[in-house]
Amino acid sequence: MHGSRETVKKLLAPGVIALVSDTIGFLTILFISIRIIQELAITASIGVAVIILTNLILLPVLLSWVSIRNPDRYRQKLLRKAQGQSGFWTFLARFTQPKRAMIVILAGSVLFVAGYWKAQDMQIGDSEVGVPELRPDSRYNRDAVLISERFSLGVDLLTVVAETTPNACTEDYEVMENIDRFAWQLRNVDGVQKVITLPMVAKVVNAGWNEGNLNWRILPRDNYVMRQALSNIDTDTGLLNNDCSAMPILVFTEDHRAETIARVVARVKELRNEIGVGDLSYRMEHSTLEKMASGNEPVTGESLRFRLATGNVGVMAATNEDIAAAEKPMLALVFGSIIVLCLITYRSILGTLCIVLPLVVVSTLAEALMAVYGIGLKVNTLPVVALGVGIGVDYGIYIYQKLDSMLKDGYPLEEAYYRTLRLTGRAVIFTGFTLAVGVATWMFSALQFQADMGALLAFIFLANMVGAIVMLPALVRWLMCRNQPVTEGEKA
Repeated sequence: MHGSRETVKKLLAPGVIALVSDTIGFLTILFISIRIIQELAITASIGVAVIILTNLILLPVLLSWVSIRNPDRYRQKLLRKAQGQSGFWTFLARFTQPKRAMIVILAGSVLFVAGYWKAQDMQIGDSEVGVPELRPDSRYNRDAVLISERFSLGVDLLTVVAETTPNACTEDYEVMENIDRFAWQLRNVDGVQKVITLPMVAKVVNAGWNEGNLNWRILPRDNYVMRQALSNIDTDTGLLNNDCSAMPILVFTEDHRAETIARVVARVKELRNEIGVGDLSYRMEHSTLEKMASGNEPVTGESLRFRLATGNVGVMAATNEDIAAAEKPMLALVFGSIIVLCLITYRSILGTLCIVLPLVVVSTLAEALMAVYGIGLKVNTLPVVALGVGIGVDYGIYIYQKLDSMLKDGYPLEEAYYRTLRLTGRAVIFTGFTLAVGVATWMFSALQFQADMGALLAFIFLANMVGAIVMLPALVRWLMCRNQPVTEGEKA
């Protein structure tokens, strides 16, 4: 009972901070307005919050019922282990020496700069052709590539809806011509395979009514000729609605990589400003007399709008935009929450920096690793980034908690860190390797996404463990104990 009480007393603060940080890490992705991510955030946060109850309350209660047959013998065994010397812990404790600590800090700074530079290449969205959840040599991905190469219609579709006035397709030549110009511009965007629109079909049918003469493959200016060209085109084609007030523009892309989507969507946004409302208003000002002479009512500048709407590429584009907008605030909130919790608990700005800075370096290196392996930041991978930050801080908190206690007891830094490692080092290393090995088995999965996440999480868990054991004490030396006298053992 006494042992359980002392354990709870010593581990309650770091345990609560670590688990609350994990919970906040998942809660931050609630800011992304995508339903599946929000549901995942709620479920994961509840799961981590429950661990606070089970690990910090239920586990000590259960241990209080465990009896040891020979407590005195067991106590002596623990004392001998604690008083003995360990070459491994001695080696790690030497990273608190000023020269070695400076080397570690410089190495961490170089890694941070290199990681930040490489992380700029990380894509928001898919970075590879095909479905990234499957292996490149999977049947679906091979078929998708083959279809894109051999046929003019691929499997990736972006639908832009031209919103206009009712019956504009047969009564307003200007609207149809602007839609046709819009489509022609999109056909010339790199990554666009084919564009299908109602005006394009109308031109083909109009030529058909004139013996297939290519000179007649134009949009008829006469309303009656236009009605004849569109007479057999109904809503089943997906090119118009019942009253022709919405005409989808079907844009087939070569793939759905993030750079392809961004390029096409950016061009759509440019064209809807050039050819949409503003351009149509200008054209109407110069054609009012012609409209009045033909007996048709002039169309206002608000009669044509291009709206990004549907298709799998359209959904990906909207998702990528939400994730790109939420990524930085999410990470800022995660780190901000960790900083606030550490400040409240330890009341030390420098101590908080010692805990957080290794986490920042590892988080940057994780993004660089995603760029190297072509892992895009998207719905599936964003929670992993939050998970890595939330769980990664646990190691540093447990190390710093005990090290701070030893320093307050008056031990020199190297001795204090050696004693810290003897008490908590084994648990931290065991936890890091256990988590890393567990997720590393995912790399043998037939699913590419699971294999990528296994490699990424294994790196995050191991790198955060190394950062807490090596970089944290080095930062303590130069940020908190810089003026502490160096012992003879540390000089050696």
